[in-house]
Amino acid sequence: MGPRAHRRFRTVPPEEEMMSTGFLDGLGVRLPVLAAPMAGGPSTPEFVVAAARAGSLGFLAGGYKAPALLGEQLAAVRSETGTFGVNLFAPNPVPVDAAAYRRYRDAVRGDAERFGVAVPAKPVEDDDHWRDKVDVLLEHPVPIVSFTFGLPDAGAVAALHRAGSVLVQTVTSADEALRAVDAGVDALVVQASAAGCHSGTLTPQRIPPATPLRELLAEINHAAGLPKIAAGGVVDPEDVAAMIACCARAVLVGTALLLAPEAGTSTAHRRALLGADRGDTVVTRAFTGRPARALPNRFTAAHHDHAPSGYPALHHLTSPVRRAAAAADDPEHVNLWAGTGYRHVRERPVADTLTTLASKL
Repeated sequence: MGPRAHRRFRTVPPEEEMMSTGFLDGLGVRLPVLAAPMAGGPSTPEFVVAAARAGSLGFLAGGYKAPALLGEQLAAVRSETGTFGVNLFAPNPVPVDAAAYRRYRDAVRGDAERFGVAVPAKPVEDDDHWRDKVDVLLEHPVPIVSFTFGLPDAGAVAALHRAGSVLVQTVTSADEALRAVDAGVDALVVQASAAGCHSGTLTPQRIPPATPLRELLAEINHAAGLPKIAAGGVVDPEDVAAMIACCARAVLVGTALLLAPEAGTSTAHRRALLGADRGDTVVTRAFTGRPARALPNRFTAAHHDHAPSGYPALHHLTSPVRRAAAAADDPEHVNLWAGTGYRHVRERPVADTLTTLASKL
């Protein structure tokens, strides 16, 4: 459902916000620095369990996983802790223009040949097994379910609420926050452009503006009276303290945890983060057709300027190349997701990083 045109922004009374924080307090979360879901490998069950043991909460990434694998990983996490969440990609397809797809396929064909893989001749459009994954979470309810890319449908919201899950929506603007309120979620992840990996924007045809996280958080706090979790570019204890002092009930970090031993970050990705400075990160559609912040490499240099909008078609187009490059430990042809603060990332256990980031609270 779209935002209502007649509605105005409003200031949220502090007491209204304070009444809505139980979704974390009830889980025994002591550290309001949470471990972000990072699809494609980093957010392993061990990663999620390590966050819980530190007094925090981690999200298992459901994106790109087969429903059966998601169920297996849920069982592995649940055998160790009851304090965790799951993130799903809610459907928000952006069909690619057929001619643009053909041009981009031809552009990346040389990369595919380099690794001896084939790329899809025609666009592959799917919803990441959305309904099947919702069914997994209904059969095996979890404390928190978060959504990114799109808004959950009314049926999923009602069913997951009946199952006892708290629902959290990723938003990147005040308008999106109001749409999330209309959808019936319980809390918001406020994601700034500085975040690594995909933007959660609901309008991926447009690159989100580079609004600083604190400014975006204040803007959304003025618009929507739900508890907020701040995300994007948070790399030190001062950042965390500033977000909590502003109006966030917690902070979500991802890039800061990529080098943790519990993370399933690929060797190629680790090498890139630990290697020579690659310069500023770029927001690119080159890998998936959806805006995402990454370290620059040969693939972005070759394809960033002409990659069309189109998700998930471009994701499926480039995934054979990215899988082969990762298997070959080649950081130049994989998606090196990273936020603007990647230079601060260190090889430390999840618990150490989360505890350090909360040290100024």
